[in-house]
Amino acid sequence: MTSTIPALAERVGLISVSSTVKVSAEAGRLKREGVDVVDFGAGEPDFPTPSNIKQAAIQGLADNFTKYTPVDGTLELKKAIVDRHVADFGTGYAVNECVTTVGGKHIIFELMQVLINPGDEVIIPVPYWVTYADVVNFAYGKCVFVDPGEATGFNVNAEMIARQITPKTKAIFINSPSNPSGAVLSDAEFIKIFEITSQRGIWLITDECYCHFLYGAKPFSIASVPGAKDTVLVAGSLSKTYAMTGWRIGFGLGPKPVIDAVIKLQSHMTSNPTSIAQKAAIEALRGPQDSVQQMLGEYRTRREFVVNRLRQISGVTCQDPMGAFYAYPNMSTAWKNKGIASSLEFAERLLREAHVAVVPGEAFGTQDHVRISYATSMKELERGLQRIDDFIQK
Repeated sequence: MTSTIPALAERVGLISVSSTVKVSAEAGRLKREGVDVVDFGAGEPDFPTPSNIKQAAIQGLADNFTKYTPVDGTLELKKAIVDRHVADFGTGYAVNECVTTVGGKHIIFELMQVLINPGDEVIIPVPYWVTYADVVNFAYGKCVFVDPGEATGFNVNAEMIARQITPKTKAIFINSPSNPSGAVLSDAEFIKIFEITSQRGIWLITDECYCHFLYGAKPFSIASVPGAKDTVLVAGSLSKTYAMTGWRIGFGLGPKPVIDAVIKLQSHMTSNPTSIAQKAAIEALRGPQDSVQQMLGEYRTRREFVVNRLRQISGVTCQDPMGAFYAYPNMSTAWKNKGIASSLEFAERLLREAHVAVVPGEAFGTQDHVRISYATSMKELERGLQRIDDFIQK
């Protein structure tokens, strides 16, 4: 007797597997097979979680802090989040304007689910983090992409945004510093964008995942501008700032009605973030912040090496990343000289033939680039970039 497999929900077809996860999975498979892979794909700090943060989790276990917590996180953690945000940026959120989530990706997904109706438009600057488009699509929204071009350093401006606004525009994503380009929006331009969105009743979602990793500018949150709390939504994460990717702690800040809606949704999705991870997060936010500057100093050294080394490769150009820990070189001339047609084909062949993992620019909305994470050791950066150079020159 044969059986018919029931069909999946149509909305699953609206999203794709994360390209960054796909690259990491393939690199991991090759490593397990004994292949010597240099992995520039993962957006993950190579630093260990600071010991004081780990000890806080261990103490939580010793204290049997292993039961359910409130869905939106403990009061102590939410207080630590809003206190850290005011200390870093001069904002003034109350604890009932804060929700703790299972990583930064979680709050972004939830915001789309509680804000977007079918047909609503969401403006997304290019290049964009891979998840933005998929979470909009999953909410049956429409992505409106704004491509400022490489000549601008991938920096969108208020005029570009304004040209794309229609009566259906519901929200705008701004990720500064940017994953994948490392572009950093100036404070003045960010404020101009806020003035447009606030006047027109559009949600401005600021993804602050890399907010402490800047090379020159000072950390800034648009949520600190007077009046911003009415229409600005902050998506935050501890993953990169404190090398806590696997702990899965993110947060959202915004008007109480939006936060209440997120909590209601989260109560049916995940319940609370892991209890002991919350204990670790409290220590991360309240404890010494030295590790953040130590990581930034190391990233700055790596950044200079990576950009200079890429520019030595024939057919490669690279903008200076002003934040985060990615380089986003234009390698189209180099791969076209080898008869390669796209960034996807280049990334596939580079992994297969040179054993270097990068993420193709197609995942981020551009055709001529790849993303290289320099959140890895200098030794690996040297080995991997030499392999890329050799591959291109063959």
